[in-house]
Amino acid sequence: MHQPMIFVNLPVRDLDASRAFFAALGFTFNPQFSNEQGACMVVSDSIFVMLLVEPFFQTFTTTPISDARAQTEVITCLSAGSRQAVDAQVDKAIAAGGSEPMPARDLGFMYQRGFQDLDGHLWEIAWMEGVPD
Repeated sequence: MHQPMIFVNLPVRDLDASRAFFAALGFTFNPQFSNEQGACMVVSDSIFVMLLVEPFFQTFTTTPISDARAQTEVITCLSAGSRQAVDAQVDKAIAAGGSEPMPARDLGFMYQRGFQDLDGHLWEIAWMEGVPD
């Protein structure tokens, strides 16, 4: 039976800078689905992020591209295996040039921190009690 995969598509201004940013966070890229217009970032066996240069991204929609630095269009949340893994991933993002727009949230059963990437897209990293590593 087919297991669905998710492909999040994000517009980026500078593809090389975005690739370097996410590589610094430990992500890899699938060269089969990457070229000068986009890069296929591998998050897991079933989750991918297509980083698409803005002119190419625009060919997929008839509405204007949101400026993620001024408006929030989505928050992409990734799970982590521990509180320490949450901190490590967000710390890497900040060291690579990202920012942390909100303070950490510790609800006891869940710990969350987030970062904003080079294009302003919001990413949340969360550890949740009872979710397998």
